[in-house]
Amino acid sequence: GYLNLEEQTIKSFQSDGWFATGDIASQDKDGYITITGRCKELIITSGGENIAPVPIENTIKLLLPVVNNCMLIGEKRKYLTILLTLKTEVNMETYVPTNQLTITARHWCHEVGSQAQTVTEILDLPETKVLSAIQAKINEYNTDYAVSNAQRIQKWIVLPCDFSLPGGEFGPSMKLKRQFVLENTKML
Repeated sequence: GYLNLEEQTIKSFQSDGWFATGDIASQDKDGYITITGRCKELIITSGGENIAPVPIENTIKLLLPVVNNCMLIGEKRKYLTILLTLKTEVNMETYVPTNQLTITARHWCHEVGSQAQTVTEILDLPETKVLSAIQAKINEYNTDYAVSNAQRIQKWIVLPCDFSLPGGEFGPSMKLKRQFVLENTKML
C-alpha cells in the first residue's frame, strides 16, 4: 500500500485480497508461481486478443540458440511480427555489439550448413541456409507452442545489430525499452 494514501492503497488490492503488482504470472501443477511478464507489456491485437510477449520471446530464444534478443510486435495489428537479433561479440571498451557472430552462433550456423561469420554475411548475401533454419524454428513454434492463431508469428526480421544499453534498447536495469525499439524499427 501507500503511506497515508488510503484510496490508492485500496485500489492496489484486488477484491480477493491479493496485491496488484502489475505482473503476469503462471502457476504450475505443483503450485509454483512464475512471473512471465508485466501487464503493461501486453500486446492487444487488432482482433482484441491479449498476448503476453515475454513467454513467446523466451520460447523463440530456446528454439533458436543463434538468437540473443527478440521483441514481439503486434499492438493493433492483424498479426504478430518478431524482431530477432543474433548473438554477436561485444566490444568490451564500449559495450557496443559488433557484427562478428559469437562462437555459439557460428556453431549453430555451421550445424545448419552455413559458414557465416558475421551478421552482414547472413543479411546481405542473403544466407539462405540460416534464414531457412530460422523459418523452420518459427514454424515449429507456430505448430507446437502457439496456443491460438493470434499467437502465431506471421513475420520475422533479423536486425543488423543486437540490442544494447549504449544503443538505447535497454534501460539501466536491462529491461527492454519496447517503445524505443518500435520507434527505431518503423522503417522495417
